[in-house]
Amino acid sequence: MYTTLKKIAKRIFPKSVLSKNEHILRKTIATFYAGKNVECNLCNFKLRHFVARKNGDLLCPNCGSLSRTRRLYKTLKKLPLQGKVLHFSPPKSLREKLNKFNSVNYRTTDFVGEFKSDYHYDITSIKEASDTFDVIICYHVLEHIEEDLKAMAELYRILKPNGICFIQTPFKDGSIYEDYSIVSKEQRKVAFGQEDHVRVYSVKALNQRLQSVGFETEVNIFEEAYKLYGFTPETYIKAIKTE
Repeated sequence: MYTTLKKIAKRIFPKSVLSKNEHILRKTIATFYAGKNVECNLCNFKLRHFVARKNGDLLCPNCGSLSRTRRLYKTLKKLPLQGKVLHFSPPKSLREKLNKFNSVNYRTTDFVGEFKSDYHYDITSIKEASDTFDVIICYHVLEHIEEDLKAMAELYRILKPNGICFIQTPFKDGSIYEDYSIVSKEQRKVAFGQEDHVRVYSVKALNQRLQSVGFETEVNIFEEAYKLYGFTPETYIKAIKTE
């Protein structure tokens, strides 16, 4: 139903109108999913069920959040979150929520302009002083970066001592897969699963690369789903700067 309703809206309205009124469109579609079985912990909307995507993820039709975004929000609330926070490529639903935290100086960045953000930092050369941020959120970014070790070193540099960087990418079993001779969008989609990806990490390989630039790491694996908030099985790494 969700996909069908979106297709109908795209046929009726120009892209500029849809972009400007996205929140209205989402709330309209969400009324078809309203219920009491599950709840989005970002927008607090109660649903009969989340929207199941082809890749197995679960989407909130009201705010557009995915499982990883909702779980990350739950994780951040436990810290407690405070100080200076830098968020790469922030999903709208989480960006709006974190902007309301009085305890943080929240800064967002997206280099290519795909996500609404305050800055457009090149992650391999971040124009910030060393030891600046208490928390960095870097979800689904590093798989886009050819010089990923350089990017990891920059994340380490700008993080304060005892600061935490939350990192997630798509993962595969076995070893990391990267091949820089693959350059076309079509080839990259076949090889890496998305046309703008340049590799697929394994958990072990990403963990080792983060450690190689100085981070201490903690791998968090959630093998079970959690129905109430639409959490699906996933893995993320908490990278800590101890110096």
